[in-house]
Amino acid sequence: MKLYNVNQKPSVISYAGLLEKLEILRSKLRWATQLDRSEIQKLLNQCNVLRDELLQLSHKERFVEASTMRGKSNESAHSEGIKSESERRQALLARSFIFEGVFGENPKLLEALEIAEKVAPTDLPVLIDGESGTGKELMAKVIHANGSRADQPLISVNCGAIPDSLLESELFGHKKGSFTGATVDRKGKFESAHEGTIFLDEIGELPLQSQVKLLRVLQSNEIQRVGSDQSIQVDARVVAATNRNLRELSQQGLFREDLYYRLSVIQVTLPPLRERKDEIPLLNKYFCDEAAERLHRSPVKMTKALQDFLLLYEFPGNIRELKNIIYRLSCLAQTTADIEHLPETIRPTKPSFTSAVNSVRSSTDQQATHQATHQSTLADVKRAACDEAEKLFLENGLREVNGRVIELARRIDINRSHLQTLLKKHGISSKDFRSKPDNGSHPVQH
Repeated sequence: MKLYNVNQKPSVISYAGLLEKLEILRSKLRWATQLDRSEIQKLLNQCNVLRDELLQLSHKERFVEASTMRGKSNESAHSEGIKSESERRQALLARSFIFEGVFGENPKLLEALEIAEKVAPTDLPVLIDGESGTGKELMAKVIHANGSRADQPLISVNCGAIPDSLLESELFGHKKGSFTGATVDRKGKFESAHEGTIFLDEIGELPLQSQVKLLRVLQSNEIQRVGSDQSIQVDARVVAATNRNLRELSQQGLFREDLYYRLSVIQVTLPPLRERKDEIPLLNKYFCDEAAERLHRSPVKMTKALQDFLLLYEFPGNIRELKNIIYRLSCLAQTTADIEHLPETIRPTKPSFTSAVNSVRSSTDQQATHQATHQSTLADVKRAACDEAEKLFLENGLREVNGRVIELARRIDINRSHLQTLLKKHGISSKDFRSKPDNGSHPVQH
């Protein structure tokens, strides 16, 4: 199909042409009394061609519309000033931004998505960093789906899961007889991703020797199969991801500095789930529906106590951990999931903690109502309410354990140092919750 002129209205002519072709196919099917196998296959092939044309049209139309709306949104932002998080999120959705799942109004996440939207139509390398389970592979899919290569393959490679001895063969392919077991010629991941996108996950695990060869590919767009001297031209857009600090690794000599700068032309950082609390209810519903479809049952419902616990839990495994928990709840609970269906490793150890969560909820509702008139956006209200709920939860916990930080960390199953960080964040002193001695005696030690 021909490229569209932005100043024209391509949808009228292009869609009319597609409709005409569809009508021809319909007439063949309508008047044919009997079709043999070859005729059926011919019609199927024509349908496939039409489907591909429609997909291309969809992407091109979307880019035309996105560029137009982006220009309008930039003019609007210039005239109206900085947008709120809610407006930024709605603007992404309004621009037909493709995102597989749901996302909230966290400013850092919105910034990452806006960067992804701008870089997607280009061929620039992208480095995605963030903690394990924050959705780095999903972000790579977002960049691919919103780019000009969306109709081409997205090839994923987990650099940390492939043995060093096989990594080069996996990436660049090999010739028959180049090593034991190489019985046939084999294409590598870069060849498979030709004209598409290659996603290099856990790039920080790549050995130094393989880093040198990867750098050469990025510089020359050429590869050599293992056991071959012939160079093969490849055109693959590179998106890499890591949960490690590549800058620090390069300073330690564990990652090539030139490769780091080559990969991080555009760097996207994903915040952890504990900083995106407003997403938890959205993700709960999303994963409940997804699990229900997979398990062939109705979506599981959650008690209010369970919802509050998930909202306050820190999720060291981030979105991946939340997804696994929701799938567990959907499997174990019949219709309604409760605290008892959580994994034992994170389940509150005493019923009193459930009541503490309930008291936090009621206090939080009052605080949210009071602060709503003083906050400028819904996101501000949510953050303030969440912080207040977290503070009350910690205070109730310290009150129950007589101010012993180690015991509280054990009960709520988080790292002691992280708990100390949370206490410091809210200005809470554990000493204020210890029983005071009577008549000069020492406090009772348990």
